[in-house]
Amino acid sequence: MNYETKVDLSDTENGMTLDEQAARRKRMWIVLAIVLGGALIAALMLTGGEEEAPFSGEGRETVPAVTVVSPGAGTLEGMINATGTLAARREMPVGVTGEGGRVVSVAVEPGDWVSAGQVLAVIDRSVQTQQANAQEAQIEVAQADANLAQANLDRALQLVERGFISQADIDRLTATRDAAVARVSVARAQLAERRARNAQLNIVAPAAGLVLTREVEPGQTVSAGSGVLFSIARGGEMELLAQIGEAELAEISVGATGQVTPVGTDETFACQVWQKSPVINQQTRQGTARCALPYNAALRPGGFASIELSSGTVVAPRLPESAILSDDAGSYVFIVDSENHIVRRPVELGIISDNGIAIASGLQGSERVVLRAGGFLTEGEEVRPVSAEAN
Repeated sequence: MNYETKVDLSDTENGMTLDEQAARRKRMWIVLAIVLGGALIAALMLTGGEEEAPFSGEGRETVPAVTVVSPGAGTLEGMINATGTLAARREMPVGVTGEGGRVVSVAVEPGDWVSAGQVLAVIDRSVQTQQANAQEAQIEVAQADANLAQANLDRALQLVERGFISQADIDRLTATRDAAVARVSVARAQLAERRARNAQLNIVAPAAGLVLTREVEPGQTVSAGSGVLFSIARGGEMELLAQIGEAELAEISVGATGQVTPVGTDETFACQVWQKSPVINQQTRQGTARCALPYNAALRPGGFASIELSSGTVVAPRLPESAILSDDAGSYVFIVDSENHIVRRPVELGIISDNGIAIASGLQGSERVVLRAGGFLTEGEEVRPVSAEAN
């Protein structure tokens, strides 16, 4: 039996003819070739610029590169930053020095400038004035008694020559006269004392300066136990009581200069250290540096301020903070020796400034010091040093 087989080229797989399927496969191979070619070119570009490291016992491609610097020796000016409280350099508390009494008037206000001896407050003296008048009268009484005693003595001396009065009577009259004269002196001294006490009823400024506080009002009764009524900054001079650590305090000398910036303002004021505390606080381990300041309205006693003090200059190698490491044994740096191996070098730190940290001892300045990433290195490791100037 014969069967006729008929092939229809128009049949498709998924609706595509055989010609269309062949064209599709061809496009896929072309795209794949382009992708593989691009990847190959990219790989060549990434590796083509590097030089092949010469062969050695250990491949040089495994030796890490480190940045090194030779610090040399330079002049550094150390700066110490601290904080403190503003205060009057010489604050004078003023109170009652006399008997006290009722305040009649107050002549000054805080912020006023006063001169030495200027009256700050007046205390009622009506009773004391009458007492002074009584003392003046006592002087007149005593003077009258002295005049009478002198007259009696003069008459007795004229009669003694005639024998009417004995020498004993003359001695008694002389003593009476001397006692009367002494009572005159006593009365005068009592009057002077009364007047001096009355003068102390006025509360006066002991020296010229700036009035800081006033703690008295008219009508108030004051006495020697009333405490401080006025506070005066002598000459208006101010100071900053800077609290500084004991190690840094030792680096500051009397006469060192600095810049003070009060809180709440960007204005700075020049100051000078005039005294260092002879003791250190046992709890805070800090001492006080007293820095003198001229008067300025922006400097208010009791206010808070920061200070930047100069701690002197030193000639020493200088390194950035990134080059200095520390552990339980102290501070150290890594240097690269002549054979390009890492060597640990202990150092002692000196003045710290914005330009770097001075190395007080441990370096001469000609060594090649690892600048960064020293924490990832180990002593004895071989490295490839790269000068910092070349970066």
